[in-house]
Amino acid sequence: MDAEEFRRAGHRLIDWLADYRAHVAHGPVSQPVEPGSLRAQLPANAPEQPESFDAVFADFERVLAPGLVHWQHPSFHGYFPSNAELSSVLGDLLSTGVGSLGLAWQSNPALTELEDLTLDWMRRALGLSDAWRGVIQDTASSATLVALVCARERSTRCSFAHGGLQAEPKPLVVYVSLHSHSSVEKAALLAGFGRDNVRAVGVDAHYALDPAQLARAMADDRAAGRMPCAIVGTSGTTTTTAFDPLDALGELAREHRAWLHVDAAMAGSAMLVPRLRELWRGVEAADSLVLNPHKWLGAAFDCSLYYVRDAEHLVRVMSTRPSYLATAFDERARNLRDWGIPLGRRFRALKLWFLLRDQGLVRLRARLERDLDNAQWLAGEVRAAPQWRVLAPVALQTVCVRHEPDGLAGEALDAHTQRWAERLNRSGLAYVTPAVLDGRWMVRLSIGALDTERRHVEELWRNVRTAAEGGALAPRAD
Repeated sequence: MDAEEFRRAGHRLIDWLADYRAHVAHGPVSQPVEPGSLRAQLPANAPEQPESFDAVFADFERVLAPGLVHWQHPSFHGYFPSNAELSSVLGDLLSTGVGSLGLAWQSNPALTELEDLTLDWMRRALGLSDAWRGVIQDTASSATLVALVCARERSTRCSFAHGGLQAEPKPLVVYVSLHSHSSVEKAALLAGFGRDNVRAVGVDAHYALDPAQLARAMADDRAAGRMPCAIVGTSGTTTTTAFDPLDALGELAREHRAWLHVDAAMAGSAMLVPRLRELWRGVEAADSLVLNPHKWLGAAFDCSLYYVRDAEHLVRVMSTRPSYLATAFDERARNLRDWGIPLGRRFRALKLWFLLRDQGLVRLRARLERDLDNAQWLAGEVRAAPQWRVLAPVALQTVCVRHEPDGLAGEALDAHTQRWAERLNRSGLAYVTPAVLDGRWMVRLSIGALDTERRHVEELWRNVRTAAEGGALAPRAD
């Protein structure tokens, strides 16, 4: 494809995307698709001869578009918000189109310096102190892996330079909440701790990690000859958006010289609203922190911000210095290859920079406040309805609900919950995600898509009740 072909195809693609975003609310959130049905409509082998963009895009529209789940739909209430403001989409397109990689400062000075600046903008907007330095990772999963590798190396005084964990006299232990994201355990396993050395600590009545149980677990491990290495606290758990008590976790981390990592993947963006910062009181005691602007805030995926207090330690653990990457600027410039696992990096800062400049903090905060208010409205409606329950505190924008008809309990109630959630999802009128809480199934209603207004939340509540109570699902109000 030459530049002129790109220009023509690009205009068509941008027009398609603009129309898609303008009209996505008028169609279903998703359509029923069976596994393997999309692949079966496409050739089994790559084409021997070139094909036109028109032919390729026609297959996208005919085969793949019907299989999309429309995360930008105002009736998408599943998983978490994964917003992509169109200004951020343009930043992402620019990054991809320029195609300039950040191996070192010299390989792309603009990438490095804009990333440094934009992370400082976000740090200040979140109310974090100057002690933090940030870098963009792809996802919170990768950032948590980096954090636990750094924790491991601090506890072992950089054992990676010698015998590694195999040479350590004491097993290192990682402490997580029963409600920590699954990526935390995965990161601990990949970092070499072993499942036997990952402690899942119990939670309190609000589903936050219980410091008393954590203190006992850490003391017991130390008495048994094991070394407490890292605590992972969560600000906004996936299931209920619970906030672990970071001030208490920080005290235990200091007492045991353990690394404290804070997973604020979804909820971290909420800290742009100053009144919410009490929810992560004690965050300044942490060693590392991750939040994902590619969730609620509106940056196009993938854009995960990883902040550390000891940048020198991060670089010491992650740095690589082969001769072919050495430059005359290495002593004066920041080489982002030394701030994470990959050598190369995309110009991700552009999409965050575009977003912040297009929206401004005032508009971003206003949208977050809108979603917080809509979640509280929905929680009030659920609490007031017979046979309906709100199962967890509504700290932010996620409401955990269950319909409990008279005479249904245990596995029968679980089956009812999963059945009505699937019925609602297959209708295309909304998208929700069931989950297990306290051993029983419930449904998470996550509010926060860019275009979700009160009328969409009112429609959600009508459709949730209809799906659960066996009525005819109503058409969407556009």
